[in-house]
Amino acid sequence: QVQLVESGGGLVQAGGSLRLSCAASGRTFNSYAMGWFRQAPGKEREFVAAIRWSADSGYYADSVKGRFTISRDNAKKTVYLQMNSLKPEDTAVYYCAGKYYSGDYSSSAEYDYWGQGTQVTVSS
Repeated sequence: QVQLVESGGGLVQAGGSLRLSCAASGRTFNSYAMGWFRQAPGKEREFVAAIRWSADSGYYADSVKGRFTISRDNAKKTVYLQMNSLKPEDTAVYYCAGKYYSGDYSSSAEYDYWGQGTQVTVSS
């Protein structure tokens, strides 16, 4: 079993930056990739970014491409999401998730374990 704990959320003005962290613990040895999703009030959960533990580059939703960067530190079993040029529409609860197999990185249904989420609020 894998546990995920997100941190780094908060309130920021439009144009500002935040860095989210997701620390994994437990049986992580067979984890294949990690992703970030977000859910705004009244909306469905949507894909933000994903990265394989064996890769340096990630996958991004079009809405965040060029502004957000996903990275990982295998030794610390931690995944990060650097968010720059934040917009009010980025306001949401951000969730970290992990998956054991390859496939569609943007599909939440393919992720096997999830964190509790961290709130990000961007004021205009």
